[in-house]
Amino acid sequence: MAASHNVSQQDVSRKFPVNRTGVLTLTGYGIQVRVNRGHLLIEDGIGGERRQYRFPRIGHGLKRLIVIGSDGMVSLAALRWLADQKAAFVMLERDGSVLVTTGPVRPSDARLRRAQALAIQSGNALRIARDLIDKKLVGQERVARYKLLAPETADTISRYRAELPSADSPESIRLIESQAAGAYWAAWRTLPITFPRKDGPRVPGHWLFFGARVSPLTGSPLHGF
Repeated sequence: MAASHNVSQQDVSRKFPVNRTGVLTLTGYGIQVRVNRGHLLIEDGIGGERRQYRFPRIGHGLKRLIVIGSDGMVSLAALRWLADQKAAFVMLERDGSVLVTTGPVRPSDARLRRAQALAIQSGNALRIARDLIDKKLVGQERVARYKLLAPETADTISRYRAELPSADSPESIRLIESQAAGAYWAAWRTLPITFPRKDGPRVPGHWLFFGARVSPLTGSPLHGF
């Protein structure tokens, strides 16, 4: 008897947008994650820019599936498929807050937990914090200089960044970060926001500029920036 035709398995390394760490992020509306004939079927995107992926059980390279948003459907069979493949599933709200998370249970690394617990005493915490804030300020300086065309702001951020190597406490690092952030977001304040001409009469005046990065009601930083 002739062999039955199997579902074709595409070359996932070329066809699927899974990065080198095995992470796939889904965005848009009407997201679908389900199983058909043993394959994980995924659909995401917006309007006419929809994307569809098919993952076989072998060679998919998927280690973590991240869904941003809550508009769509994830089947129980899909969650079981991910669990069987030892792949984690994470669902995030659009502001970054965690809604759902699942994942394979693995024994924790005692050496890593010990290093994390001793990071303050060993000085590693300060070195990591300085490195992270340094990269953040580099990005802010580039945006200010080349996108906002605000060289004075960029120079100010650069001066604050130069103080990082001598910062010897978490408080001093946070102070440098906040001072640089104050200069950075001040450069955004007068950035004009454009709307279609037909909507002009309906747009409030305070929507025409980026404005301050604080709530006019609470004075606290706005979320989503």
